[in-house]
Amino acid sequence: MVKRGDIYFADLSPVVGSEQGGTRPVLVIQNNLGNHFSPTIIVAAITAKMAKPKLPTHIGIKATGTGIERDSVILLEQIRTIDKSRLKEKVCHLNRGIMADVDHALKISVGIEALTPVAK
Repeated sequence: MVKRGDIYFADLSPVVGSEQGGTRPVLVIQNNLGNHFSPTIIVAAITAKMAKPKLPTHIGIKATGTGIERDSVILLEQIRTIDKSRLKEKVCHLNRGIMADVDHALKISVGIEALTPVAK
């Protein structure tokens, strides 16, 4: 069964505009009850084309210790609901520490948690 915190390759095409597309890794962010019963799944796109996180909605993940091929960034402003048939092979499962960071960035992305300004 697909679980929250799993990274899969998924076919995200077709896309419109600035959406992330093609076959790429995605992080499952939907709850496990939904993952079990729903034909769709909520995911966040992952990119390896960015050297490090640039936004508060970005979480960097290292290749070592995760099973992904290259250091990457989870883009929590690029959230999509996709059909489970778009999921291909499972890559890995992220640990609780990284998922806590994901939860924080997700709250910022959807406006549940305010973004606190950086002191100068």
